[in-house]
Amino acid sequence: MTLLIIVFLSVFLLIGSLGFLLFYREAMMQRIATVVFDRPRKRGLAGSIEKAGESLGVVLEKVEKVVPKSQSEVSIVRQRLIRAGLRGDSGIKYFYASKALVPLAICIALSFTSFAKESPFIFYAGGLGLGYLAPDFWLGRKIKNRQAEIKRSLPDVLDLLVICLEAGLGMDQATTRSAQELAGTHPILADELDIVVLEQRAGRPRSDCWRNMAERTDVDVVRNLVSTLVQAEQFGTSIAKTLRTHSDTMRTLRIQEVEERAAKTTIKLIFPLVLFIFPCMFVVTIGPAIIIIQEQFKNLFNQ
Repeated sequence: MTLLIIVFLSVFLLIGSLGFLLFYREAMMQRIATVVFDRPRKRGLAGSIEKAGESLGVVLEKVEKVVPKSQSEVSIVRQRLIRAGLRGDSGIKYFYASKALVPLAICIALSFTSFAKESPFIFYAGGLGLGYLAPDFWLGRKIKNRQAEIKRSLPDVLDLLVICLEAGLGMDQATTRSAQELAGTHPILADELDIVVLEQRAGRPRSDCWRNMAERTDVDVVRNLVSTLVQAEQFGTSIAKTLRTHSDTMRTLRIQEVEERAAKTTIKLIFPLVLFIFPCMFVVTIGPAIIIIQEQFKNLFNQ
C-alpha cells in the first residue's frame, strides 16, 4: 500500500514538473520571439491568461499522446465532439488528456482513503477503468442533452421560419433572421442555423448545408426536416406550407409522446408503492392491532 502511494505521488510530481518546464520553455520562447521579431507583448491580466492557456495547451498536447488511439477513432471522437457542440481544435487534446489524467486522479484519491486497504488491486483497477471511461460517459450525456434541447426548440424555429417566409423573405434571409431572433431563447439551434448561413455564404448549395446540419446534430426530426426541405426545393412546392405542415406534425408527435409518458407513470409507480409506501401503510394500520394481539396472548398465557 505504501509503495503504491509513493508511485502515484512520484508520477504526479513528474507530471507537475513537466508542466512547469514546458511553461518555462514557452515563456522563454515568447521572450526570444519578442526580441527577435519585435512582437508587442501583452501585459497585465490578459497576457498572464494567454500565457497560462498556451502552456496548458502544450501540457495537454504532451499528455494526450500517452493514450493509444487510431485515426478512425480520432475521427469518430471528433464527430462526437461536434455533436456535443465542442467544435474547437483543442477539443481532441482535452478529451484524450482527460482520459489520461482522470484515472490518475481517481487512483490518487483512492490512495488517501480506506477503501483500497483490503483489496487494492481491485479498487485501483476499477478506478483506472472508471476514469478512462468517464470522459466517454460525460460526452455521451452532453450529446443526449443537446439533442433533446434541439428537439424541443425545433417547432418554435419552424414557426418563425414560416412567419419570415410568409412575410416575403427568401429561405436564406429567413434562416438568418430566425437565427438572430432565437439566439437568446434557443441558442443551440440558433448556433446551428448560423453555421448553415455561413456555409451558404461560402458558396455551398443550400441542400448540402442543411444535410451537414442534420449530420452534425444527428437528430431524427432534423433529418426529416432536411429531407422535406430538399424534396420541396426539388419539386418546386411551397416551402412555407411544407414547414407549417411539418411543424404541426412535430407538435402532434410531442403531444403523443407526453401522453405516452403519462400512461407509463401508472406502471412506474408500482415499484415505489410496493417498496416504500405499502410497508409504511402496513406498519401504521396493522402495527397497533399486532401489539394488542400480543398483549392479549400474554394475558391469556399468564392466567
